[in-house]
Amino acid sequence: MPTILGQNQYGKAENRVVKITRDGDTHHIKDLNVSVALSGDMDDVHYSGSNANVLPTDTTKNTVFAFAKEHGIESAEQFGIHLARHFVSSQEPIHRARIRIEEYAWERIATSDGNSKFIGADEVKHSFARKGMETRVSQITYDGENWEVISGLKDLTVMNSTNSEFWGYVKDKYTTLKEAYDRILATDVSARWRYNWTSDEQRMPNWEKSYEQARKHMLHAFAETYSLSLQQTLYQMGSRIINSRSEIDEIRFSLPNNHHFLVDLEPFGLKNDNEVYFAADRPYGLIEATVLRDGVAPKIPVDMTNL
Repeated sequence: MPTILGQNQYGKAENRVVKITRDGDTHHIKDLNVSVALSGDMDDVHYSGSNANVLPTDTTKNTVFAFAKEHGIESAEQFGIHLARHFVSSQEPIHRARIRIEEYAWERIATSDGNSKFIGADEVKHSFARKGMETRVSQITYDGENWEVISGLKDLTVMNSTNSEFWGYVKDKYTTLKEAYDRILATDVSARWRYNWTSDEQRMPNWEKSYEQARKHMLHAFAETYSLSLQQTLYQMGSRIINSRSEIDEIRFSLPNNHHFLVDLEPFGLKNDNEVYFAADRPYGLIEATVLRDGVAPKIPVDMTNL
């Protein structure tokens, strides 16, 4: 045979599942986008078309929705663990399952202080608004023995309107950028962090608390760092998370530098005292790096495009 089969996987991508938990009149929402990828003894289906070892992708889709009912959705990570364990343990041909999850956050709509008599209730606890553009992400991989859980977020837009500088850089004949001693620092955070929980023998992290705390420390570091470069800020954000959360060993960031340029208002007889900026979305600087606990080998891919 002139060719052989290489790495392969299959599954159902982007299963949108919304789970409503009703605690009396108070409702809670979990809104996930779940993608399943399975791999194992799949040579025959590629070589001969035999589906004897193939669990239909439609079945994986049904499993996602059934598990939302049977197990609930405590967290994206816990839900992914339930799914990955099920596919590997229940199907002998399946040796590895990878579950990727995006979670979309919702927040309650604050109602007026007065009684909402027009709908017959004193307080509304079942209305929500989609929260910003930030998306929580997770990837759970299981091979029957070992787990790998990578969590994070994307599209978290942050800005410091001061306490940021950029000067002392290399200059050549093509350099036109002026040194800045008070500038806007803005970025859309894309971050992935890897947990050191790898075995059922270990104590499992509290996924919800861990995510909330990692996000909090990340934002605190961004806000509290007097930045001489976005690279410096990135390192402080990663270090703060690893030093504060013992369950996390590695974090990788991709941070576009969303440039804001002072607008020249002199033609209009106006002085622009760091007040009016032009926000340029392209081109942008792109700062990427991994921060590790000392002694830990990196495992998060350098290119996070498909993670």
